[in-house]
Amino acid sequence: MSFPVPDLSPGALAEVTAEIAATAADYDRTGELPWKGVEAAHRAGLLTATVGKQFGGPGLGPRDTARILTAIGEGDASVGLLAANLLMSHAGQAARPHWPAEFYDDLLARSETGPALVNAIRAEPELGAPARGGLPKTTATRDGDSWVVNGRKAYATGGTGLAYHVVWVATDDGRVGHLIVPGDRPGITWIDTWDHLGLRASNTHDVIYENVRVPAGAFVEIPRGPDGVYRDPAAMAGPQSFSHPALYIGVARAARTAFAAFARGRAPAALGKPIARTERIQAVAGEIDLQVTQAETLLHGTLLRLEAGDEVAAELSNIKVAIGRSVITATQTAVAALGNPGLSRHHPLERHLRDALCIRVHPPQEDTVLLASGRRILTEGK
Repeated sequence: MSFPVPDLSPGALAEVTAEIAATAADYDRTGELPWKGVEAAHRAGLLTATVGKQFGGPGLGPRDTARILTAIGEGDASVGLLAANLLMSHAGQAARPHWPAEFYDDLLARSETGPALVNAIRAEPELGAPARGGLPKTTATRDGDSWVVNGRKAYATGGTGLAYHVVWVATDDGRVGHLIVPGDRPGITWIDTWDHLGLRASNTHDVIYENVRVPAGAFVEIPRGPDGVYRDPAAMAGPQSFSHPALYIGVARAARTAFAAFARGRAPAALGKPIARTERIQAVAGEIDLQVTQAETLLHGTLLRLEAGDEVAAELSNIKVAIGRSVITATQTAVAALGNPGLSRHHPLERHLRDALCIRVHPPQEDTVLLASGRRILTEGK
């Protein structure tokens, strides 16, 4: 099995962005899985870019992954979220192989002929997202050479489009970890609960597991932290944790483009020229561009520092929050300047704003980051 290195030149990525963007508004309205956008990303080789070299893949690293996700997110944030979850799964397998060989071989075989989506499914209706602590109510019980999974998960992005689920569970022998579960196993039922402000095509529904059986080797234990507490891997800072911010930078770039297109085409009768020629709109465009530039510089500058071995671990969560603020400021600035047109479903800025606001829900969330950072500063005196 062999996956080619994708063309990440600006022109090639721009073509993929445009193809994905062509169907984004329709999928946003219907809420259906954005398969046309996902397939466009797959044809360009972007969805297998992080498959490890030991598995016949390109093995691209965090900076290239960020460029890919920004390009996809600029086309459609829902496609970007699906792609981010998949690329992080392949990257994790490349760094530390942990899937049952038969399952990962199957995933790769599917990926040769079409998109094969994967997502880590952790949140639960009672607990919410595990980033703030707590243990899963979903259980895995050993039965001979199998695990039997029972429970209900929430916010399971990808829905019925997932080829594999990576399910956060508590075992009957007192451990916590993930089970690799094929998406077509008997006992999996989807509940259509996703009715969200943004990312409407991401199919982030609830899923019920009822006596779902997987091989014993499908369990991957999560080690306890130094304090004896299990930590949600999604909330841990590191190079791959910038995948989600990268796709939202794409949303901010799309908002910048949409704002500029409107300003160039809008010529009020009383003004007699396009509003793009006025200093006020030019200054607004400059502010939007500043925020996008700031977010991109934070993202790629941080990844470069990590590559260079700089000690930046304590700063990573702060940087994610700062990127989120810039993304939201860029889109809000564009919408505020245009007034009613920016809030109309007939204009893409309305969708970009809704999608951009979703960056806040990805862990670690702003309040926990600021609290941890403040305590560190006050305790260490730095």
